Amino acid sequence: MTKSYRIASIPGDGIGPEVVSATIQVVEKLAKTLGTFDIDFTHIPWGTNYYKQHGKYVSEDALDHLRQFDAGLFGAVGDPDVPDHISLWGLLLAIRGPLQLYANVRPVRTFPGTKCPLNTAPEGIDWVLVRENSEGEYSGQGGRSHIGQQWEAATEVAMFTRVGIERIMRFAFETAQARPRKHLTVVTKSNSMRNGMVLWDEIAALVAKDFPDVTWDKMLVDAMTVRMVWKPQSLDTIVGANLHMDILSDLAAGLAGSIGVAPSSNLDPTRKNPSLFEPVHGSAFDITGKGVANPVATFWSAAEMLTWVGEKDASDKLMRAVENVCAAGVLTPDLGGSANTQEVVDAVCAEIERLYK
Repeated sequence: MTKSYRIASIPGDGIGPEVVSATIQVVEKLAKTLGTFDIDFTHIPWGTNYYKQHGKYVSEDALDHLRQFDAGLFGAVGDPDVPDHISLWGLLLAIRGPLQLYANVRPVRTFPGTKCPLNTAPEGIDWVLVRENSEGEYSGQGGRSHIGQQWEAATEVAMFTRVGIERIMRFAFETAQARPRKHLTVVTKSNSMRNGMVLWDEIAALVAKDFPDVTWDKMLVDAMTVRMVWKPQSLDTIVGANLHMDILSDLAAGLAGSIGVAPSSNLDPTRKNPSLFEPVHGSAFDITGKGVANPVATFWSAAEMLTWVGEKDASDKLMRAVENVCAAGVLTPDLGGSANTQEVVDAVCAEIERLYK
C-alpha cells in the first residue's frame, strides 16, 4: 500500500518562497517517478507579510494547525522592515519551543560542486552537529530596565534543565552510535560558566555510561573553533548548547564549502509533534527575487524530512540525483556556477527521470 504524507509548507520571507517552491517541484517529481509514496504540500502563509497584515507572524491556532501534518518544510524568516528579534520570536521560535522540537540536527559534509577550503581536510568534512534547540540563551528569560538611561540594564538568562540536557545528550549519543566512527564530542564552556555548563559536563558523563561502544571527548567552545580548523578529521558527531551550536554549525558549513547547501532538522524525537525542516542560510534579501537562490540546502532538508517520516530509500535517491547534478556543474552563482534556481530544479528533475523512471 502506498503511504501518503501531509506536509506543511511555510515559505516565509526573502528567498524562502523561492527555495521552498523549488523543493516542492523536485519532491513531487520524485514521488511521481518512484510511485512508492504520495506527498501533499499545504501552503501556510506565515511570515512578515502575514505580520504586516495581522500584527502577528502566525495564526492563533498555529500549533494545533501544524499538528495536523506529518512534518513541515520551512523557508526562512527575517525582513529588513522588522527587527530580527521580533521576526524570529514571532515565527520560528514560536514553533520550536511550544512543539518541543528540542533536537536541531545539522549534517555537514563537503558536497559535490563545493570545495572544502581547509588544507587540513584533504578528503573534505563529514560531520553531524546536534544543537540543543529549546533552552540555553534562547529561552526568552530576562528583561530590560531603566530604558533610555545611562544605567539601562539588560539581562539574558541562559536556562538549563536536567531533563533538557539529558534528552539532547541521549539523542546525540544515539546519533553518534548510528554512525560508522561512533565518536561524540561534547562542547561546553564549563571553565567560566560554572553552573549550567558544569551540569552539561556531569550529565554527559552519566549518559555516556549507557553507550559503552561510543567514544567521546569534550571541548571548550573556544578551543573547539581551533580544532574544527586544524584537526577536522578528529571530529564526527558534535553536541552542544543552543547558542554555541548555532555559531559552530555556521562555521562548520563554511568550512565544508558553502552555507548554501547546509540543511537542518528541528526534531521532536518523541514524535508527539511534527518536526520542521529548513535550510540554514536565512532569508538573503540581497538576492531575493533575482532567481539565483541556491535550492540545494532545501533539497537536502527535504531529504532529511523524507528519512524522518520513513522514506529513507526515497531520501537516498533524491540526494543521489542532487549530487549528480552538482557534480556535473549545474550550480548557482554562490558556488561559482551560472545556473539560476529553476535551471537547477529542471536539472534535478531530469536526473530523477533518468535514474528512476
